[in-house]
Formats: sequence, C-alpha cells, structure tokens
Amino acid sequence: MRRIEKRMVNGETALDDEEKRKIKKTKLASDLKGVIRKTEGLAELLVLSIIYYEIWKFNYRGNITPLFSGNGKYVLILVYGFLLLILFYMCDGFKYGHRKLSEVIVSQWISIILVNFVTYFQLCLIGNRMLNVLPIIALTGVDICVAIIMPYMFSVIYHHMYVPKDMLMIYGDEKAVDLKFKMDERPDKYVITKVLSYESGYEVIKKEIRKHDAVIINDVPVQVRNDILKYCYEREIRTYVVPMISDIIQRGGEEINLFDTPLYLIKGRGLNPAQRFMKRAFDIFLCIVALIPGIPIMAAVAIAIKCEDHGPVFYKQERVTGNGRIFDILKFRSMVVDAEKDGKPHLAMDNDPRITKVGKVIRATRIDELPQILNILKGDMSWVGPRPERPEYVELYMKEIPEFVFRFKVKGGLTGYAQIYGKYNTSAYDKLRLDLMYIENYSFFLDLKLIIMTVQIMLKKESTEGIDKVEELEKKRQELIRNETAAAMGNDGKVTR
Repeated sequence: MRRIEKRMVNGETALDDEEKRKIKKTKLASDLKGVIRKTEGLAELLVLSIIYYEIWKFNYRGNITPLFSGNGKYVLILVYGFLLLILFYMCDGFKYGHRKLSEVIVSQWISIILVNFVTYFQLCLIGNRMLNVLPIIALTGVDICVAIIMPYMFSVIYHHMYVPKDMLMIYGDEKAVDLKFKMDERPDKYVITKVLSYESGYEVIKKEIRKHDAVIINDVPVQVRNDILKYCYEREIRTYVVPMISDIIQRGGEEINLFDTPLYLIKGRGLNPAQRFMKRAFDIFLCIVALIPGIPIMAAVAIAIKCEDHGPVFYKQERVTGNGRIFDILKFRSMVVDAEKDGKPHLAMDNDPRITKVGKVIRATRIDELPQILNILKGDMSWVGPRPERPEYVELYMKEIPEFVFRFKVKGGLTGYAQIYGKYNTSAYDKLRLDLMYIENYSFFLDLKLIIMTVQIMLKKESTEGIDKVEELEKKRQELIRNETAAAMGNDGKVTR
C-alpha cells in the first residue's frame, strides 16, 4: 500500500528511522495502557456489582420477590453498577496510578458510601417498608475492602508498565520552575531531568527535546511556545503545556460553525440567568440538608472554643465576592483573641503560635468554615466558586495581576477548583487560573463533583500547608537555576547557545 510522506512544518527536516520507531513504540504502549485501564475499571465494577447481588439475594430478595422474581433482578444490578460508574468517574476513582493510591481509595470509599446509601432507600421504596439496614452496612464494609485491594493491584500494574518519563521543562519566568518541585512529589509518574530557559535558543531547545521522552512548556512567549508545540506534535512527543489566562478563557468559548473558518465566541459574562437560578436553588437546598447534621457539630465546636479561652466563638472578616462586593465572612475562631491586633493581615504559618488547640483541629478538618453555610443562605456566597479573598489582598493581587478581577464574575464559594486542586500556599496566579477554569466550564454536575471531592480534600494534610512553604520553594528554585546556568556555561564563561 502506497503512503504519502508527511511534510514537516516550520521547515524542519523529515523524521529519521529511529524517530519513527520511537513514535510507533510510544503509540503502541499508550494504546495498550488505555485498554488495560478501562478493563481494570470494568472488572472492579463487575466485582462490586456481584457482591451487591449476593447481599441482595440472601437478605432482600424475599421482601421484593413479586417484582424481581424473573429478569428484573438484572436491571437492579445494572442500576447499582451504573451509579457506581457515575460516582467513580465524577470522583476520579478510576485513575489508578495516575493519582496517588490513597486519593483513589478515598474517592472510591466516598462513592461507595453514597451509592449504598441511595441503594438502601431504593430497596425500601421497592419493598414499600423500611428494611433491615445491617446487610447494607455489611455490603459497604466488603466494598471498602475491595476498594483497597483492587486499586492497589491496578496501581502496581500501572507503575510496572508505565516507566516515569525522562522529561525536559522549558520555562520563561524563573517562578515557572516551581512546577518542577511540585511534580517531583510524584517520582512514580514524573521525572524532570533537565530545565531549560526558552532564551537558550530554538536550536538548543530542539536538540534537548530529541534527548527526552516528554516536554513541559511553562510560561513561554506565545510564538516560541507555538513553534515548540508544533515541533513536538509532528514527532508525537508527549507534551504538557501550562495554560495562559487567554487559553483558559478561549476553552470556555462557544464553537461557531456557520462558516468555513472556525470561530469561538467568548462572551465573558460568567454564568447566564438560567445557570445563576439553578446554582442559587441548589445552594439553598444543600444548605438545608447540610444543617441537619451540621447544627450538632457546630454546637459542639462552639462549646469547645468557649471552654478553651472563654473568648468569642465566631470570627468575622471582610471578604470580596461577586462583582467586587465586600461582605463579612463568618468562621469559627481558630486563633487567639486579637491575633491581628496591629490591624494588618497576617497569613497563617505552619505551627503558628496564634492558633489555639481547638483551632488546630477545626482548621485541619475545615470545620472552621461551617458557619459560612449562613453566608450561603444569605446569598453572599455559593457552595462552589472562587474562594473570597480579603480586600487588602485583592488590591495587592490586582496590582501584580490585573486579570485577578475576572474572578468576580461569579460569587465566592465555600469550595472550588483552587481548593480541590490547589493548596493553602498556591500562588495567586495559579489560583486565578484554577478559578477561571471553573468559571469557563461551569455546570451543575461540575458543582456536584467538586462538592463530593471536597470531602476527600478535607482528609489531605498537604492541602493546608502554610505560607512558609513559599520561602522554601524560593530557595530551591534559585539553587536549581544557579546549577543549570553553571552547567550551560562554556569555558569562556559565556552561556552556550
């Protein structure tokens, strides 16, 4: 069969035989990995569905036999499996090896508990009476065990097949190097062996790209980024690109197909009226539901705070929400009285002496945020959205990042993209990018997913790391850049190009 040889873009030379073999090998490995991961996910769903069937058969079948004496029972099992599929997918429970094992396990536990809770009441409705809950509790216990064993097995398989890539990071501003230290926390998946400034020159960059298995492009000028991306795309080199603000805005655009030229419509108005109405209705409903278990917890925390130092239970602080409006956010007091007696804001540090004993517990578990349910009911906030910042910090951030004002297209939230995927010390620019990804991709199901995933984030210690981690990151960044610069120097003391 005849094939037309591909022309290279940007005047590049044609691929040699070694590059072609490498592309073919990489593509085969990627396809095989995708098939295996899907098979593993289906296998776990099948095991959990079979366990449910056995529990149902021996404990509930007699109560609903008239309806499910024939093939109807298979519909019941399919519904259970489908609910698990949806929840696992929403909570990233299928990402064996891609996410940390503990994160996958916790995601599956949350999904299993929710599905089994719904399933119990489903069976009660079918049986037209309240059924014995012990079999469902037993089912949940067995499912939790399965959700430890199978993700562990699949993660081992993933890491055995997927050797960490020999990666090259091409950066612009020095702060972009910080991404390397974040990715170094996952050596099982990412291994960055070299960082290189885009100012090294295009020819030097191409030479280094050919030595590596994957490339990361971070904070590189648009034209240079496009040339690098096209070069990697032509050679099917795995490429990670950190999006700019304009990239994120464009992703949320509406595709227009009226002409033979592709168009994207960017409205830039945030949520439309229907979305705002649905979001507000969901906020109110969830507040009512959350207050049922929340009131006893809040009462216990209030008593503990009062008993420790006899100070006020609540703490009010000015924050900025949608359209730049300032409101008083309500929190449980977690620091000593007059923690900011000088009148200036101070970010919390790790082991901050101002934090009380009760405060350490409620901050670690995010219980100090519970009173904000009242802010949501009032309409100052939403359950999901950009985290409201203090006016002093907003003014500071807007001087450095004018685009920071884009966050105010929606109300502030109790949780959000930056809270799920970021940390306490995540930079303002990175938080802005995460918040814009939420605003430009808003949907009811995205809100639901982020709320469910918030439960998982509450169990992660690193999500509450203090601001002192920034200083540590600064030292590591400067040391890395000095070492890379020294390695690039020639004998005459000039940087080689």
